[in-house]
Amino acid sequence: MGVLQALKGSKYKVIDAHLHVTDFLQSTSGLGKCIKYMNKANMEYAVIFGLPVSKIWASWEKQSPSYYLGDNSKCYYYNAVDFTVAHEYSALNKEDKKRLFPLIGGFNPTDKYSYKHVERMIKYFPNIWHGLGEILFRHDDLTNLTYGDPPRANHPGMDSIYDLCVDLDMPICIHQNITSVGNNTYPQWLHELEEALQQHPKVRVVWAHCGVSRRVYSPIYYQIVKRLLEAYENLFVDYSWIVYENFICPKKVPDENWIEMTEKFSERICIGTDVVDKFEYLSPQIQKYDVFMDRLSEKARQDIAFDTAYKLYSKVRC
Repeated sequence: MGVLQALKGSKYKVIDAHLHVTDFLQSTSGLGKCIKYMNKANMEYAVIFGLPVSKIWASWEKQSPSYYLGDNSKCYYYNAVDFTVAHEYSALNKEDKKRLFPLIGGFNPTDKYSYKHVERMIKYFPNIWHGLGEILFRHDDLTNLTYGDPPRANHPGMDSIYDLCVDLDMPICIHQNITSVGNNTYPQWLHELEEALQQHPKVRVVWAHCGVSRRVYSPIYYQIVKRLLEAYENLFVDYSWIVYENFICPKKVPDENWIEMTEKFSERICIGTDVVDKFEYLSPQIQKYDVFMDRLSEKARQDIAFDTAYKLYSKVRC
């Protein structure tokens, strides 16, 4: 029996609050397969979305890229990703649909007309959407590889999106790194997130990966996340991707500072796999959180494993 087949997922009742059902080439192996591996991972629900950008196979590249970092060719915003998510979701049976919380995310966050895309998705596929996300703002090398204005949390193109979230009572999951790759001196992009939170205090913002990406680091990361949670009641975070291995539970040993912070703010913290279409990895990617959750009180564990995400996303809002 292979390693992946032997893993049974988390021993706790969990919601995957961060699951991509398409990759950077806009391919998907389908939500039927997703449900199959959710069952194997002992995963009750999942918050699902695509990837809002697509990687170009450039004319000068003989080998096709399989990831946004596969070569130096650009990425572009791909609106049709939401149609893919909606089509896949619509093909499921009624019981499987109840286990998935689809989000809208296939728009250019630097375009002040982007709210029209959200309105169209709601019009063409009503009563299936649970929020917006994952919106890619500052994101390591991906920012420089994507055509157009650098996306950022406080871009004017997002103002109407945030307003729409308030009107429709929708949460929004965003990726906003606190700083650029290799800049460990100061968090140069943190002010962009804070300005968005200050200007739109009624929007429930889920900060994906707590603002971490590859080669994005700060020696005071725990203090930064804690201060933001203290300062902004509309801010939520998800523990997903490399923030977990690099900061929260390095070498599979829970960090005491993150345990303390999680206990205090558990009602605004959720967990996710950040799996990108490869659903066979759901079991190991959700099971890894058990060693951290074992250290939490029953309430805090229940919050981050299930209750926070359920309260945020379970309601069909549009």
